[in-house]
Amino acid sequence: MSFLTVDSVPIHYQIISPKAGDDISPKTPTVVFLHGLIMDNLSSWFFTLANPVAQITKVLAYDFRGHGFSERPRKDYSIDRHVEDLKVLIDELNDGEPVILVGNSYGGLVALNFATKYKEKVLGLVLVESQINDQPWKDMMIESFSLEGEERDQRVCDMFQNWLGRASKRKSNRLVDNAKDLLYNTTLMAELRVEPFLADEQLHTITAPCFAIYGSESDILPVAHRLAAVMPNCHLEVVEGATHSVLWEQTDLTKAWIIDSIKTIIEESTPSHYGSVPLQPISLEWEIP
Repeated sequence: MSFLTVDSVPIHYQIISPKAGDDISPKTPTVVFLHGLIMDNLSSWFFTLANPVAQITKVLAYDFRGHGFSERPRKDYSIDRHVEDLKVLIDELNDGEPVILVGNSYGGLVALNFATKYKEKVLGLVLVESQINDQPWKDMMIESFSLEGEERDQRVCDMFQNWLGRASKRKSNRLVDNAKDLLYNTTLMAELRVEPFLADEQLHTITAPCFAIYGSESDILPVAHRLAAVMPNCHLEVVEGATHSVLWEQTDLTKAWIIDSIKTIIEESTPSHYGSVPLQPISLEWEIP
């Protein structure tokens, strides 16, 4: 396993590079995968998209601090701290070169905040049911994780039941134990309560191409329409019948859509296109690989 120490915290990461025989340009940008909060880690990307995308370009996936194999400090879990962790990883492991960010749920939230602060480091965004740090998100998180004892434990399992379903019972139990430690023994919840909101004016400054996919039954579908309305180069796809767990409910479809989106960003990220020509929305009508 590989680790990079960021602000005294060892962060676990994996890099997958294209094989020698893969037909790609040496200048294709790195894709960075960002996972969800509390009950997730890099494995959700590693076992779904990392290897297929590595046939296109270099891939970097990592565990957020407190998640997976990264160290779990008692404090420093703000969104800005996650943004700065990502910056250090890009600077140290990708020579500071611009990347494509692919984020699921909270990972999308980190990607959006990163893109408002470090625009020059983002070639494009691919968002899967991305959260956003607004009042409804804060209220939902506080209400869900401010419960006590068994009631809170059950809420954790209920909220992530589809994510748990992808793993063995042993791994699921470990995820639950890690989640409890994050919620009970760190400052995560206290920091969440005072997080600043991300304003429409900030989102509007993100001009990099962005592709966002949400389920039609998602409880955060209003976020999808907000992003499409205020971000000048955001293209939205809604999967009929899917919920916030679209990555697990429609895995093959979502995988194909992400790969297609990454290819489109790579094709459109040349100097003659990037930031000047709006992209055409992509379609969900393709052959599943």
